[in-house]
Order: sequence, then structure tokens, then C-alpha cells
Amino acid sequence: MDARGQFKVTVAKEDLVFAAAHFITLPGHRCEGLHGHNYRTGIAVEGDLEPDGWYVIDFTVLKQVLRHITAELDHKVLLPQHNPRIALSVATDRVAVAVDGADRYVFPRADCALLPIPNTTVEMLAQHLVRRVREELARASIRPVGTIELEVEENFGQSATYRDAGS
Repeated sequence: MDARGQFKVTVAKEDLVFAAAHFITLPGHRCEGLHGHNYRTGIAVEGDLEPDGWYVIDFTVLKQVLRHITAELDHKVLLPQHNPRIALSVATDRVAVAVDGADRYVFPRADCALLPIPNTTVEMLAQHLVRRVREELARASIRPVGTIELEVEENFGQSATYRDAGS
């Protein structure tokens, strides 16, 4: 095995998608209206080879993890929990959303994905998904991988990529 380089594997399949509604806060005290996207994801993992199988990560495991994570967001309203302009009032059956102190939306709780991010931009979604991938790989006792790069596309030709080198 050549120790001078590192391997990179990628997965971008048609079923690594989620349809979701969101809105984002913008500079100047503006707030988008609620709208939705058919998001697509793709992931690249860099690292050393697994010594017994000669691969960076099992493609099957990587696809299962990303499918599971995208399913958590599919057909949900994406709501940021750490936006200073957005207040979420979460009850058992509903989530009330206020923006800049004014009531804006009320959604059924089951239809919401409360995300530990400051805004539901594709940049923040990509970073959140990388964190979730690392959590799920650790939960499944998969050996740690090196860099994870994940792209979230919200529209054809409109995407953001987050690259995390890990610890």
C-alpha cells in the first residue's frame, strides 16, 4: 500500500434526497416567506484504508447512514433553533414560530424538524448533515474516517458544500 496518498470515495445517488419547507432570515431585518425545495445530497469521505477490507468506508453503510439522515428531514418544515431573530414555542402537538417578536407560523409538531443551527441555509444544512453523519457512524461503531465533504443542492446549479476534517 502506498503511504504517500489518501483515498477519497463519493456517493451521490438519486435517493439521497429530501423535500422540505423552510424560510431564512436575511440581513436588514428581512425574512423570506415559507417555501420548499427538493434537496439533493452528495457525500465524499477521505481517509486511510480499512486494513481488512481495503476500503475507506463501506459504500452500503455510507448510503444507509445518509438515507436515514435525509429521511429525518423529508417532508418536514425545517426550523432553526439557534437564530436570535426566531423564537420557537414547542408544545406536544404544535410549534409556534415568531420572527422578530411577531407571530408568523404555527405548524403541527410532527411536521417539523427542529435543527441545532442558526439559519436553514444550504450552508448550515450541509454542516448539520456532516455532524449527523459523524454521529451515526460513531453510533454504528464504524471506525473514524478522515475528512467528510457534503453537498446540499436546493435547486439545479444552486448548492453549498461543507468540508469537515474531523478531529
